[in-house]
Amino acid sequence: MLGDFVHLLAVVVLVLRNMKKGGGPLSRRDQITMTTGEIENFLQRRQTVSLASIDTKGKIHLVAMWYGFYEGQIAMWTYGKSQKIMNLRSNPNVTMLIEDGDRYEELRGVEIVGVGRIVEDRPTIEAIGSSIFDRYVSPDIDGDVAVLREGFVKSAQKRLGIVVEVEKIVSWDHRKLQGVY
Repeated sequence: MLGDFVHLLAVVVLVLRNMKKGGGPLSRRDQITMTTGEIENFLQRRQTVSLASIDTKGKIHLVAMWYGFYEGQIAMWTYGKSQKIMNLRSNPNVTMLIEDGDRYEELRGVEIVGVGRIVEDRPTIEAIGSSIFDRYVSPDIDGDVAVLREGFVKSAQKRLGIVVEVEKIVSWDHRKLQGVY
């Protein structure tokens, strides 16, 4: 389902798993690294991503975003005049963090480093918006989904998409240590 994204994850995990030559014990880092499947499952959950971009003065701009998927890549949308879009126009580099856990032994997360590609064509923006809507809006929680979808679609007129082209992934799942540190 995530296509190229999953393939990249598989390569990253294989590289990490094969770094330890000679049959010695895995490092703590190796022990907590998520598998490709674990990363994919984690990213499919309904959660918020922290998106970091760099402004024109070199300062980090960090915001919470809902995300969806477009052609197997993580995608978001935002207003065309937002700080995120201005930042990406001058420097497309981004880092994202999706994390979970309240106690140290429960911590898990995925850091994604890549390039945020701005999407300006309406059909793609609407597809991204639809993916986000389907992931985060629920009739059980939000009520009349048809009315909400109408408002969501109308807001697409003022929005641009962001598709993240992944360059590096780092993951961790402290639950794998089973309380032993």
